[in-house]
Amino acid sequence: MTNVDVLTYAGNPANLDGVVEEHGERYEFFKADIAHADQMDALMTEHQFYAVINFAAESHVDRSINSPLNFIHTNVVGTSVLLDCVRRHGVQRFIQISTDEVYGSLGSTGKFTEQSPLDPSSPYSASKAGADLLALACHKTYGQDVIVTRCSNNYGPYQFPEKLIPLMIIKALRNEPLPVYGDGQNVRDWIHVNDHCAAIVAALFEGKAGRVYNFGGNSEMVNLDLVKMILQRLGKPARLISFVEDRLGHDRRYAIDSAFAQRELNWKPRHQFEEGLAETMQWYIENPNWWQPLLERAGRY
Repeated sequence: MTNVDVLTYAGNPANLDGVVEEHGERYEFFKADIAHADQMDALMTEHQFYAVINFAAESHVDRSINSPLNFIHTNVVGTSVLLDCVRRHGVQRFIQISTDEVYGSLGSTGKFTEQSPLDPSSPYSASKAGADLLALACHKTYGQDVIVTRCSNNYGPYQFPEKLIPLMIIKALRNEPLPVYGDGQNVRDWIHVNDHCAAIVAALFEGKAGRVYNFGGNSEMVNLDLVKMILQRLGKPARLISFVEDRLGHDRRYAIDSAFAQRELNWKPRHQFEEGLAETMQWYIENPNWWQPLLERAGRY
């Protein structure tokens, strides 16, 4: 297995502690930018890969609003470069890891399916939608074995502190104000990172070329209720909640229908949200040596 990462602000080699010891020569790290064709070509010339799984992405919506070009570079250009290299070097399968945000916002009812129209609301989600379309076009044009997966919000250990759940846990632990956008009534569906990884493995080995698979955790929750739950579990007062100006283009509700993926891939989410959240909170409580340096380096949280 070859791990390619350019190590931006969110990249943290400490996330891979123990991987080399566990996997030995079966694992290698290659620092590179997926948007640099020469680097990707050299890597695929050196190795004969069965599959490329494109996790690489700029993913924080707030940052995309402030600096869209970084997202176009990695999410669109990078995906295009990878698809081209995969095709030229005879890599059998390409998995494009995407997001439910490409579908836009839902009303109070209904769920996204694989047939839902794309209606992105932010530069981030637009860049991911563009990458998805490039990948699927390569299947139609060149006959490449491409699969697109779209997932709801992930949570779990090792998540960078700018994301909602770790941000709120860390702010609460430090007795700092917890910023909640708008009225806090936005709804998200949450999936544990381990369930998402299991779904990707299932798609890799059981998925059919040209298909889109939606992965959700069946765990819809209002953001404000989630923040209150975190405070309650930590024994912190609700007065720490600080309502802030709403995010531009903020989608109101996401919900994923993953029935098709469950049937075709023989997969389903295993984690119950409240138990998974409790385990995640405990991890952040026990691992300040992991997240404190990230806060100091980022200088904004």
